[in-house]
Amino acid sequence: MTVQNTRLGIWLMIATTFVFAVQDGLSRHLASEYNVLMVVMIRYWFFAAFVTAVAARAKGGLRAAIKTHHPVLQPLRGLLLATEICVMVMGFVLLGLVESHAVFAAYPLLVAALSGPVLGEAVGWRRWAAIGVGFVGVLIILQPGIKVFAPAALVPLIAALMFALYGLLTRYVGRKDAASVSFFWTGVTGAVCMTLVGVWHWEPMSQSDWGYMAILCCTGALGHYLLIRAYEVAEASAVQPFAYLQLVFAAMIGISVFGEVLEPNVAVGACVVIAAGLFTLWRQRVKAARQG
Repeated sequence: MTVQNTRLGIWLMIATTFVFAVQDGLSRHLASEYNVLMVVMIRYWFFAAFVTAVAARAKGGLRAAIKTHHPVLQPLRGLLLATEICVMVMGFVLLGLVESHAVFAAYPLLVAALSGPVLGEAVGWRRWAAIGVGFVGVLIILQPGIKVFAPAALVPLIAALMFALYGLLTRYVGRKDAASVSFFWTGVTGAVCMTLVGVWHWEPMSQSDWGYMAILCCTGALGHYLLIRAYEVAEASAVQPFAYLQLVFAAMIGISVFGEVLEPNVAVGACVVIAAGLFTLWRQRVKAARQG
């Protein structure tokens, strides 16, 4: 049994968010030069190799990782996440890291809103109020009716919805399947799906960009490893609020590397969304403590 260490878990989550922010910056650069499907496909090849290696070393080996109680939902999860990554990376190209992540930060609110119809969980009025406030924050970011509304601004919101559904399905299959099983199916299914569509969009890549691609693949594996370790040594409710730091790190990369600008409405809206998200996480923790 792993010894619980909340402080270590928090630092691991902070490291995870930084690595994923670097991954997003690399994805933005590569997707602006090459086809998004090809970039995500190569990334998934490495990810699939990583999850297969992890599964092979675990107790029961690959046979235990493959065995699932949800032979339909597990591949569906993998397909959903792969599609969400493609949509989000496209958002990076269209809108930049700052605005994309500001809108995407609404996904915990979508998880809370959809947990009732998808998982049958009760959502109290306080969390519904926080969800409403959070989406006011999204409107502040998007500013519909105040300036010319760009349909591209909906891209990260669609990605957030898809990621929320992925998270809810993960919780659902987790009632019977071990986390190692879901992790394996996520990587392998995503690699298969992306290969089927991405191989038709292959483009020659420069030597320097192959270097960036190698770093991108390594950050994906490292980020998932750090995330797994964070949840191993600390409770999810203790470390999850620090996941919002990915927005901060991504914004820093967007501004310093890509010359993006942090608009006042994006900053204010992001703060509203994050505050609402943290409140829903706190209410979830309070509810879990009462039930425990």
